[in-house]
Amino acid sequence: MQSKVTYEYTVIRLVPKVEREEFLNIGVILFSKPKHYLDMKYQLDDKKIHAFSSHVDTHLIRKYLEAWVSICRGGPEAGRIGALDVALRFRWLSAAKSTIIQCSKTHPGICREPAKVLEQLFGMYVL
Repeated sequence: MQSKVTYEYTVIRLVPKVEREEFLNIGVILFSKPKHYLDMKYQLDDKKIHAFSSHVDTHLIRKYLEAWVSICRGGPEAGRIGALDVALRFRWLSAAKSTIIQCSKTHPGICREPAKVLEQLFGMYVL
């Protein structure tokens, strides 16, 4: 049996009108230092997003989120941020932002399999 390890996660939010502070949960990022794990999962519901604001370019949002996926994986494809260690990449992704894509505060937990927890959190907060 695998031992339990710590993890942290943040919920990715789309804030179509930043000045109104209304948001939709669109994804989750999960990081576990002991497992050297960093991954994210997202889903954009165009109908729901356009109900909030018809001016949101969901194609552009997808491009940004795909860049975040690349940062999670690390490596040269992710640019200079991709060269950072996994913990620093998580901190960069989860840092407070004042843009249309933001993250919640980070939350801790303990698990055996971070990938399974990512799926559970995604189901709980996004689906």
